[in-house]
Amino acid sequence: LQGIFVLGLPYALLHSGYSGLLLIVLAAALCCYTGKILIACLYEENEDGQLIRVRDTYEDIANACCEKLSPNLGGIVVNVTQVVELIMTCILYLVVSGNLLSHSFPYVPVTEKTWSVIAFVTLLPCVFIRTLKIVSKLSQLCSLVHFVIILVVITYCLTQVHQWSWAKFRLSLEFEDFLVSVGVIIFSYTSQIFLPTLEGNMKNPGEFRCMLNWTHFFACILKTTFALTAFLTWGEKTKEVITDNLPSFLETLVNLCLLTKALLSYPLPFFAATEIVYSCISKDSHSSYRSPLLALAVRGSFLLLTLLMAMFTPHFALLMGLSGSVTGAAMTFLLPSLFHLKLKWKKLSFLEKCADISVFILGFLCSLAGIVCSIKGLLEVFG
Repeated sequence: LQGIFVLGLPYALLHSGYSGLLLIVLAAALCCYTGKILIACLYEENEDGQLIRVRDTYEDIANACCEKLSPNLGGIVVNVTQVVELIMTCILYLVVSGNLLSHSFPYVPVTEKTWSVIAFVTLLPCVFIRTLKIVSKLSQLCSLVHFVIILVVITYCLTQVHQWSWAKFRLSLEFEDFLVSVGVIIFSYTSQIFLPTLEGNMKNPGEFRCMLNWTHFFACILKTTFALTAFLTWGEKTKEVITDNLPSFLETLVNLCLLTKALLSYPLPFFAATEIVYSCISKDSHSSYRSPLLALAVRGSFLLLTLLMAMFTPHFALLMGLSGSVTGAAMTFLLPSLFHLKLKWKKLSFLEKCADISVFILGFLCSLAGIVCSIKGLLEVFG
């Protein structure tokens, strides 16, 4: 989903001004930090003081924290939160695909929902994806398309450098608009759901922290450059999705690239969600974890669910904002800091405890503000 959020960064700068540039850097640092403390919760020291990986998943961390209260309560909460966020992301990709197709081919007499069905047909092979290796290859292609999109936009903006002006930045801010900017900027970095699996599959897990530092550093540089050049080019005319500002011939090209990116992005959250549900069902039914028929049924059901919700859920964008404010903030800020405090309290320094508490409070405030704004939008629509 990062590519879609990145395209909204210039619009976020429109509503946040100079503070938006600071937020892009701050969000990178915070998300990098919560990624590190989440992975730290997977490890415990043995008698010799060596760190040993005693947990494998986000679920295991949650169960360890809630062990005294209920052995499986934490895992259930985390799994439900993860699945909701992942499935909503999959649905968003279908909705976006339909929207992009309808804008790319406006003369074809087909509705946006029909375009979503056409996009869905191309995703049917996802039911046969059984390993993360296939998903990783698709994600590599997705990253390549993402860089092409960014390169096209930045290149065009550089041709307009003669009209750039720092006077376009706003000094006064509207509170609600600023909150929207905060949401867009923060959630353009979120990846905590995938980190335990990613770290566990690295050839050298000891390099994880270094990898996280460099990826967030380069992501911060790229996003700042992209948002700044685009905003300086269009100023007050900056639209919610920056590709809508491009000339028509470039807009169609970039929209088709975005469509490709959306379709290539779909398998990762889809695979992650189905693996979580598949694992839970297998444990409950005591059946073979590698039962191919059960796996096919789970994937097929989820694939159909994403289509039905994309087709028939009214005002999906507002519902996505509401669920994202709850699940996104929880998985990115609230739970990592809470789990780290719970599992490592005796070994944390005073400054580390203050850092975790501060991140938790910040995550709670972001979540609360997002919920209020989303509910207000829903009430206005249904009112």
